[in-house]
Amino acid sequence: MIGNDVIDLVQSRKDSNWRRRGFIPKLFGADEQLLIANSPDPETTLWLLWSMKEAAYKAWNRETKIRKYMPKKLVCTISRQSVSNACGRVVCEGKIYYTETIFAPDFIHSIAVSVFSHLDYVIEIEKNEIVKDHFGIPYIAVEGESELFAASVSNHGRFEKVVTILRI
Repeated sequence: MIGNDVIDLVQSRKDSNWRRRGFIPKLFGADEQLLIANSPDPETTLWLLWSMKEAAYKAWNRETKIRKYMPKKLVCTISRQSVSNACGRVVCEGKIYYTETIFAPDFIHSIAVSVFSHLDYVIEIEKNEIVKDHFGIPYIAVEGESELFAASVSNHGRFEKVVTILRI
């Protein structure tokens, strides 16, 4: 399973008043709230956690075919973080998703997979190769192949990211 999420930081500053009362407790559990509050850069930490949740939700939705709003049921932990990237995991209803996040000056991009080693095989692709099933879940069609491959599409502001896992 794969999912991804991109956040346009310029757009998020225009659209979201994340400092308003009640915003953070509505979306994040107690441990996640502590990570945000104790961070030297709370804005980046907030969007890191949100993009991890969104990426994992897309992988979970692909697996379960269930659509529902449940940000606090996606519980994030960060195992490693630097100025350019982060790794972590998200647990959702007993399922574990492993995440890798890239920090760029204008965006944050997170990828979630259900098998840790699959992070090594994720590639970015062009959107014109995407088809969707009757649930609206995206796949990539490869010329000469009868099988469709899982893909994930994310758009926000000026950015679009489409990813898949190379055949392993």
